[in-house]
This record gives sequence, C-alpha cells and structure tokens, in this order.
Amino acid sequence: MVKAVVSTPPHPLAGEMVPPTLFDRATFDLLVPLVFVYPALTPSNEALKVGLSRAVAAYPRLAGRLAVDQRGRRCIHVNNEETTGAAVLQIKLTRYSCGGVVIGLAFHHKVMDGTALDDFLSTWAMVVRQGTDFTVPSPYLDQGILTAVDPTTPVFDHGSIEFKGPSDALVRTCNRKTIKLSFTSEFMAELKARVGAPCTTFQCMLAHMWKKTTQARGVKPEEFTQARDVLSSSYGRVVCAIREAVEGVDGDYIRSFLDFGAMADAEGQELMATAPAAGTMCCPNLEVDSWLRFGYHQVDFGGGVPSPFLFPGIPAEGIMVLWPFLLDKGGVDVMIALAEDHVMPFQQICYSFDTIPEV
Repeated sequence: MVKAVVSTPPHPLAGEMVPPTLFDRATFDLLVPLVFVYPALTPSNEALKVGLSRAVAAYPRLAGRLAVDQRGRRCIHVNNEETTGAAVLQIKLTRYSCGGVVIGLAFHHKVMDGTALDDFLSTWAMVVRQGTDFTVPSPYLDQGILTAVDPTTPVFDHGSIEFKGPSDALVRTCNRKTIKLSFTSEFMAELKARVGAPCTTFQCMLAHMWKKTTQARGVKPEEFTQARDVLSSSYGRVVCAIREAVEGVDGDYIRSFLDFGAMADAEGQELMATAPAAGTMCCPNLEVDSWLRFGYHQVDFGGGVPSPFLFPGIPAEGIMVLWPFLLDKGGVDVMIALAEDHVMPFQQICYSFDTIPEV
C-alpha cells in the first residue's frame, strides 16, 4: 500500500469517493505490472520511500483503493489507509547483495493511463534525485473539463465501439502465449521505405504487425472484409487506413463520446467496456498500445537508467505493446499475446516483408 505525505490543509480529494470518468469506464479493468531493473541504485530505501510519498501526494487517487459507491459503481476511495479494497498503486522494492535493485510496480488502468504514469514516474525520480530542493508540480485533476456539451446528440456509435450491450457480452478465451520481438533500426528503415510515403514509426510498425498477425491467425478473407483488405493491400495503403482512423478521433469525436456517456447515465444504462478483460481473446481484432514516446526506460533515481525495463506479461490475447528498442536507437520492441497455436506461424513470418506493390 502506497501512502501519501499528508498535506496541510488536506487535499480537496482526501476522503472522497471519486467516480471514474467515462474514459476510465471504457478502459481495461485490471492492474498493469511493470518491472525496473537497476544494476546499482545509489539512493537508500528510505530516500525512495520518502520521494514516493511526496510524489503520491500530488496524485491523491494513487493513495486510494478500489471501492463501490452507493449506486454499486466502481470508484476510488481516496482514504490513504489500509482498509478494504485493492490498492490502485502497488510497489515492491528488492535490493540484492550484489548492489542491484528491482522495483516492481502495478497500477490500476482505471485510475491512471500510460501518459499519467509517465508523468508520475518522472516526478518520483526527480523528487528522489533533488530531495527537498524539488517542488512537486501539481497535475491537472479537474474532471469538469469532461462535461458533455449536448447529451442528446452523440454522433458516433459509441455503444458498439467503446462499449457494448449485454447481448454482445460473449466472452471467448484461449491458451495464450506472450512473445517479445525486437526490430532493429535497419529493419525499421527498410519498412518505412516500403511504405513509400512519410509515416511515423507507430504507423508502419502497426501496418506490418496487422498484416502478420492476420496471416498467422489464419483469418479467412472471405469471412472478414477487413482481413481481406489488410492482406491484399500494400504497406502504404494500410498505413493510410491507420492514419485516417487515428485522425478521426478528433474534437468532434470526443464531444460525441462525452455526450453519449451523459445520455447513457441519464437513461440509467450500465455501460460495459469493449476493452478486453484478462484471459479473453480479441481475435480477429488487435488492441494496440504505443509506449514509443513514454520515458519508462529513462526513469533515473540517481544511479542511472534501468537495464532492463520489463513488461512481465500481457493479460489477453491480441493485445500488443510497442516501445523503443533500448539497444538500438530507432529500433522497436514489440510484445504481443497470441493464441498458442498461432505463435509458431507468426514467428515464422514476423521478420519478413510483404511484397505487394502500390497500385
């Protein structure tokens, strides 16, 4: 259990039952584990703990626990105490006789996303390195910005994109295996060249992985139009489709999303997220998370950056995570969970390029 330094006066959220935002309700309902391995860590255990408490004080939800409000909905009890409910941030430090240190961390995705975690880890490291000379910055915690504009006019079908109805609640499971791949900077340069147009690392890597996972899974093109399009299209065309999809999540889309949530709440609807639950299967879909711009691999408490930074496992089939290849600048590490019978065919083709020409 992580405790925050108690401020005077107390933080406005202290003791509150904080409801999740619509974005929180749409995301994964699970703890995300990370492991940081340091060959040597200069700060003492006490310095790390004090720095952690000061950092958590600026992020009061992280000192809370999962709870249920009077309506039976999941919320965060910002109590800073060891009571009932799972802690939303769990950290364990292990120091070895050789001088090495391992920091294991798990955070609940309904409380913090990757960007917030990146900011929090950076703050914790800065507090430890600079001590009392460092003033902890206050993150933006006002949820009022997420107010709906017109709850009667959602434009997009969020009831089947971010959320689903009870009739769509069929859950498929499988025996899965998590594998890690490393794509060198040379591979990435060749991949971008095959796209034939300016593109980001995320766009071209996702295009490549989308093609290879679709092929390895044995998805029948005649049954899934999107699979047929992905397999028969050039890298350039797949990248174009990815770019258009990302650009489509603009201000209008977010306003529609908030309007949908407000309307659903007014009608008493219980929203079920389409985000995959632990142990489930996404196939033929993919859930892709990019950590390419996060600084997890650069968290320095005063003795240098971690070597390595690890993501122990992926909770559901079809989830894929990208982050920088630490041993080769410009390269990309990919971790993906696939059904066991799809792993071998995927590994046989994942480092080969498609040769479909632009048309």
